[in-house]
Amino acid sequence: MPHPTTTRHQTTIATTQGQGVTQHAAERYALVAAGVVIVALTAGAFWLSYAHLAEVAGKHGLGASPTRQWAWPATLDAFIVAGELLMLRAGLRRVTDGWAIAVTATGSVGSIALNVAGVSGTDNTGTVPLLDYVVAAVPPTAALLAFGVLMRQIHQLVDQPAGRPDTVSERPSEVPTPASAETPEPPESKLRGGRPAKAPVEELVEIGRTALAEHGKLSRSLLRKAVKDRDLTIGSERQTEVMDILRPEIEAGAGAGQDSG
Repeated sequence: MPHPTTTRHQTTIATTQGQGVTQHAAERYALVAAGVVIVALTAGAFWLSYAHLAEVAGKHGLGASPTRQWAWPATLDAFIVAGELLMLRAGLRRVTDGWAIAVTATGSVGSIALNVAGVSGTDNTGTVPLLDYVVAAVPPTAALLAFGVLMRQIHQLVDQPAGRPDTVSERPSEVPTPASAETPEPPESKLRGGRPAKAPVEELVEIGRTALAEHGKLSRSLLRKAVKDRDLTIGSERQTEVMDILRPEIEAGAGAGQDSG
């Protein structure tokens, strides 16, 4: 029959794991939704910036050739795309690519500068409203910031600790557990630094039962010595738990000794 403390501990673990799975699922959905928004934002901002640069090219020497007019922005925006792809590759490999950063920054700053420089007034070319510059600068700036947010999420996923409890089978490290219901650890091996390993309650009970059979009695000191002889450790609370479990056998043994006397 399972010990009540162990049963309560298992129930707590199951409940906490269920909450952890729910939270992880919510985080995953939020990340997917944010990714969709970032991609849509990047695509829209990139298109607006590209179209405006095509208009600028048409007003400054390429108006007679629509094909060349729409191809010209690619000579700048292609640097942004290539640099961002190289930065994505570097992020997945957990390295820093200086050339990728330089190419992306050059393309982005150049795109913002040319979008702003290409602004012209509708009525008087000498007077351009400030808002016209803002409208021209927003798309390339938004595309750059959106990519930065995407790279941050990728870096967080790549740098995520391997021991994070992302599945039901893993035990959340932050769950407080009673000393009497600690998760069993392998008794065969010692901890680092030569420290004796801990043992589950069931094994400690068997060690106590063996000591009781050998000595005809069992005290806390005898239990501690028997556990130590097995290269294991036992705390004060765990000793109390084991003694409580074995108390009927201890009393029965003591009664049998008195009867035989």
